[in-house]
Amino acid sequence: MKKLTGSQIIISLLKQNGINTVAGIPGGSILPLYDELGKSDIQHVLVRQEQAAGFIAQGISRVTGKAAVCMATSGPGAMNLLTAIADARCDSVPIVAITGQVNLSLIGTDAFQEADTFGLSFPITKHSMMVKSAKELIRAVPLAFAIAESGRPGPVLIDVPRNVQAELCEVPDDFDNCFSKIYDEYVKNHKGIKFKTEDEKISSVIDNFASKILNSKRPVLYVGGGANSPESSCAIKKFLSLCNMPVVSSLMGIGVVSVKDENFFGMVGMHGSYAANRVMYDSDLVFAVGVRFDDRATGVVEKFCPNAEIIHIDIDAAEINKILPSAVSLVEDCAFAFESLNSALEKAGIANSKSNDDKKEWLKKCLPLKNEKEVTLPMNCDTANCCGKRTCGVKDGEKFRDPRCFIASLPSVASKFGLGEDDIIVTTDVGQHQMWTAQFYPVKNSRQLLTSGSLGTMGFGLPAAIGAAIAAPDKRVICISGDGSIMMNIQELATLSELNLNVTVIVLDNGCLGMVRQQQEYLFNKNYSASTYKFRPDLLKIASGFGIRDIDADTDENWAQKAFGEAGPAFVRVKIARSETVLPFVKSGCANIDALR
Repeated sequence: MKKLTGSQIIISLLKQNGINTVAGIPGGSILPLYDELGKSDIQHVLVRQEQAAGFIAQGISRVTGKAAVCMATSGPGAMNLLTAIADARCDSVPIVAITGQVNLSLIGTDAFQEADTFGLSFPITKHSMMVKSAKELIRAVPLAFAIAESGRPGPVLIDVPRNVQAELCEVPDDFDNCFSKIYDEYVKNHKGIKFKTEDEKISSVIDNFASKILNSKRPVLYVGGGANSPESSCAIKKFLSLCNMPVVSSLMGIGVVSVKDENFFGMVGMHGSYAANRVMYDSDLVFAVGVRFDDRATGVVEKFCPNAEIIHIDIDAAEINKILPSAVSLVEDCAFAFESLNSALEKAGIANSKSNDDKKEWLKKCLPLKNEKEVTLPMNCDTANCCGKRTCGVKDGEKFRDPRCFIASLPSVASKFGLGEDDIIVTTDVGQHQMWTAQFYPVKNSRQLLTSGSLGTMGFGLPAAIGAAIAAPDKRVICISGDGSIMMNIQELATLSELNLNVTVIVLDNGCLGMVRQQQEYLFNKNYSASTYKFRPDLLKIASGFGIRDIDADTDENWAQKAFGEAGPAFVRVKIARSETVLPFVKSGCANIDALR
């Protein structure tokens, strides 16, 4: 038997799994692993703050559907990762975080850069583990990936003490092939899904689904992040060809069905379209797929779909009946479930049935809802006191772009420089720009829009865009951000510059925390407390200082060519009025159909 150090075991297992990029920052407690990493052909992306390493891993994972890897040292390094890990848990994104830890003999002594990474991470991961010997790593690393990717995906953390990284260990003769063996064994034995619907019951449940759909007259298909994969999207497309009905999505479900599809009515919820919220309210059957009825989508639960039965497919049994009761439910992978359901519907002859005629008529009645006016005209701030204070930096008579039109026009603008709709991936930060992107960017494909949904983490967009560009180097990644969000991880412009990736960062600049200010306007009698920046840095100079091509879209007639027609990174600033708001907007206690429009 040959002997390897713990670090050599980790690197070998990562390579066996095809990992060719990891992101992180080294430190004392993880240096043995970094020493071995430096000898390998795995690319290391040196970020400027560990949170960005986690979001880069998310960007890779959200594009590929496979777990990506981030690393950090003990104490503050690992703690900086926690926000990105929690974000991955909330949005069901598989990543594997490997953190260094102080020597086993020092744990509990308040050693330098010691923190209870395992304890801190336990509530926000799908699984956490601390290994106490190099031998444990042989099984721990493959298991981390198997757990992260199987069932409902999520983040897994492995905490590795420094002495374990350096410890020599005998490895089995088949070590060079052990990753797939351990990974496959876990998936086979656990089937990746806890409390999965028993195989022998699936057929009858599918028949029950088909019966509910056949008997409904006003059904709506409600898709979420659990259905946002190429496989599920393809199966759902076939389902809609068999059974015509309106489709709505959660924020995380945007892209499952192309926004250009006649059946698609938009996103539901607080900032969802009136059409989407109305068809949900009027439906008699909600077919929920890979969604969890979160509060931003439902608003007042009792008023969400008051006259509808719910049938629910989700890979996580914990989401079934958690918020709203289901008449029929299936705990299963969405793509597999739709393959079975499509077969059952074809067998029932739904395509040529009276039932489908009713659904076509329902869809036809719903289509005019898409033409409902629900967004105010652009508000050009041409007064001296748009925010109540002259310190806002707005000049008298200054005009601004309409952020909705600007975002909606990006694909057509990019197309002039050879970029098709399929050549673009969009990431966002969190705030007004995120909602405008969700409402107006014409997302065509699954995994084309990457955004922080459930946790709503500002600072997500730029590092996620870096990860997406690493995973898809043949595409142009557009990061849409705000002047508040971009400052959360603006240091990663240095990482972007070093990697010279095809990322266009677009910042909508209004000198304030726009979404906070909007809620203060509508809910707190325009008491704009701590939402307006007194000092506004020159973001273009900052970008230029990082070596990024800086572009002022308001003054440069050739901004689009510089943003999309040249290789490498670009940073675009667009000024918008502080008075712009995201509409529709559902106030607390109101039904979605009673949104401010």
